[in-house]
Amino acid sequence: MDSKKETHQFKTEVQQLLNLIINSLYSNKDIFLRELISNSSDAIDKLRFQTQTEPDILGDDTEFRIKIVADKEKRTIEVSDNGIGMTSDEVLENIGTIAKSGTAAFLEAMEASKKQDLLTPELIGQFGVGFYSSFIVAEKVTLITRAAGSETATRWESSGDGSFTIEETAKDSRGTTVILNLKKPEKDEQDFTEEWTIRGIIKKHSDFVSYPILMDVEKDEPIPEKEQILDKDNKPVATTRKVRKEETLNSMKAIWARDKKEVSDDEYKEFYKHISHDWNDPLTHIHLKLEGTTEYSMLLYIPSKAPFDMFHQERKHGIQLYCKRVFIMEDCKELLPEYLRFVKGVVDAPDLNLNVSREILQQDRLVRNIHKNVVKKILDLLAGMEKDEYEKFYNEFGPVIKEGTHTDWENKDKIAELIRYKTTKSDGDLVSLATYIENMKPDQKEIYYITGDNLSSLIDSPHLEQLKEKDYEVLLMTDPVDEWVTMSLTEYKEKKLKSAEKGDLDLELDKVDDKKKDEYTALFEYVKSFLEDKVKEVRPSSKLKDSVCCLSGDANDMSAYMEKLLKSSGQEAPGVKRVLEVNVDHPAIAGIKDLFEKDKDNERLKDYSNLLLDMAIIGEGGKVENPSRFSKMVGDLMSNAL
Repeated sequence: MDSKKETHQFKTEVQQLLNLIINSLYSNKDIFLRELISNSSDAIDKLRFQTQTEPDILGDDTEFRIKIVADKEKRTIEVSDNGIGMTSDEVLENIGTIAKSGTAAFLEAMEASKKQDLLTPELIGQFGVGFYSSFIVAEKVTLITRAAGSETATRWESSGDGSFTIEETAKDSRGTTVILNLKKPEKDEQDFTEEWTIRGIIKKHSDFVSYPILMDVEKDEPIPEKEQILDKDNKPVATTRKVRKEETLNSMKAIWARDKKEVSDDEYKEFYKHISHDWNDPLTHIHLKLEGTTEYSMLLYIPSKAPFDMFHQERKHGIQLYCKRVFIMEDCKELLPEYLRFVKGVVDAPDLNLNVSREILQQDRLVRNIHKNVVKKILDLLAGMEKDEYEKFYNEFGPVIKEGTHTDWENKDKIAELIRYKTTKSDGDLVSLATYIENMKPDQKEIYYITGDNLSSLIDSPHLEQLKEKDYEVLLMTDPVDEWVTMSLTEYKEKKLKSAEKGDLDLELDKVDDKKKDEYTALFEYVKSFLEDKVKEVRPSSKLKDSVCCLSGDANDMSAYMEKLLKSSGQEAPGVKRVLEVNVDHPAIAGIKDLFEKDKDNERLKDYSNLLLDMAIIGEGGKVENPSRFSKMVGDLMSNAL
């Protein structure tokens, strides 16, 4: 990097987000120090992990520490560490932008909320902005960093006004120093240069950080007798003097290693915020120490809010892995399946090899044992939640949990107990599969469901007319992942899951007698011949009661929603022709049949064939091939009818 100073502009959406942070979090100002200390702790963790493969990278600087320096006269506070540091490219990547993904989604949520002042802290907590919380209290922020193993350092500086500067600089040792030029405190506001203020914040938010948080503090020190000044009566003028000495402000007690009876709710909450960088309180947690042939401790949290990047592939997930309180790995995916990626926390396994690598982890029997127990404990915790608490969880993480039915065959039944759906009878409430079975009609043999992206369209779908007539409840599946759920979860408690839009529903009242079928055979063959490039069959419907027609698939066909999902993701969907089902009891179909029997060459029959297909497509929420033709035909029909 050139040593000259470069000025860069923040991206528009980043500047918008920064303005929200600066102007809206007036009641949460002290969290800036927690965030900076957490970042320092993370930087040291990363360096310790790197020393497992590069032990010489530490050099002579082997005592890890976080140092706070406050200057009341200059109104500055700085937080420094001797962690892994950053290169100039890493500064631009990690500090030059707030996040690689999710910024736009965050701003959309803010715009949609219409209650920005009330919801900003909660939404920012979901987003996680860390370092940028400094601008809540600072009019200027300077960051000086030197990566481990590098000879050069980088200086980053911004006043949060739309731009930042970056240049090469000098720094004696590795690590990062963040210097805040503080705003003047408002009336009755705490002064962040005061020693007692800093002590209080660290005790509240960062007491359990694994590395010493140091600060030079003023103390009374005894004056040695030979240095004492005596008065005229030969008595010492003073026996103590004020000195500044470095003091450790935090206890450094690993919270997961303590007896859970000794840990307060506030301590649990603060530790969660430290490891997750989430400003919201967690929903609940598990704190366990397992003893036996293998021993390990776990402290795991269920967040109360889903992060915006929950479904982004590049998102890190996994719990932190320790061995005898020594940090091993930040995002240990080997301990946590993908569908539990929202869980945060720590696992400390004393018997683990300190030189562990991802390849070794995949083979390690202890790790496999921990993985099995972690999953069991989390699923048990979720299953044991009270109804209201679980609904809060499910509204945030339901789609993620459902992924497990497709990926975790060992725990598929447990996961099935946890999934919930709205139904045609639930009035908007979520219903478990167990409750659905309890509510089944005596003559009902299967669990009926329908998939799609619009709840209103599903409730009014023509496919459900005969099921509603039988007073059967239908699961309304509106998450994209539900398509994969139905592939894996084909039955529950010996009740098969059956799609309302595929195959025959096998309902007694929907049977079309053979005589009526024969009456319509010729007409349906004509319609099929005209639409043969679009449908594979035209047949009497087993689903319809009031509607004229609908599109369906055979039992093993891809659903319309799955086809839509594949196309929207840029994948090629196999061209599966649908079945056009027609309600032979509908007067419109009887009229078309009469016209066909009188004049098989009538051009209107082609129009009606196209109209039936278009109506079926619209009925399932699709787009017709020729909207103008459809509009004209409907207009003509209205004109003739009136």
